Amino acid sequence: MRLILCLVTLAGGLAPAQIPTIPERKLESLLLMPEPKAMRSAYSITPPNAQQTVFTPCRESTSALSGVEPYTSETFTRLGLSIESFANRARTAADKRLQLLKPELIKGEDGKIAYAVYRGESPLFATLLLAPSLPKLFEELFGKEIWVAAPDRHALYVFPANPGLVQAFAADLAERYASDAYAASCEVFSIKTGSEPRVVASFLGEE
Repeated sequence: MRLILCLVTLAGGLAPAQIPTIPERKLESLLLMPEPKAMRSAYSITPPNAQQTVFTPCRESTSALSGVEPYTSETFTRLGLSIESFANRARTAADKRLQLLKPELIKGEDGKIAYAVYRGESPLFATLLLAPSLPKLFEELFGKEIWVAAPDRHALYVFPANPGLVQAFAADLAERYASDAYAASCEVFSIKTGSEPRVVASFLGEE
């Protein structure tokens, strides 16, 4: 729906032709969505060391209940892209979205920043996991390696590479994963600049 910003003047308002409009946001067509491997499609990619997670080519859709739908064989063929080309473009698109967002920085009991989180109503937050510039953004805070968790599509948690810290939040992450109808991943990813996300743990414990 096109949103209309009405500016009322003392003279009684602007003429219809003068009312400014806010353009509709273009739906994202290049998404790599982390999701449980049971949901994988023919085009899903398995990240290194992953046992329970795949990255599935998806697109935003106004007709899908979740707001996101995976590509079918027919719709993916129409794109005219290889899986590799799609993945590269999806990473670039994720980076562009990342640059428009600011994370919440959560402090620990010692007053220092313990972790960061991106979250909101959008079902695209989990796809930020694939953004190439993500580790660089947190290098000053957490070092050259970060650990990332996306229990559902609406959040992305960023930690320093600290097994003990992630373990402290494992129960909360597991609850979010189990309680959301659109779970993303039960695994924790290590990310470094220039490297693709690699699974290092599961917050559900041993499978």
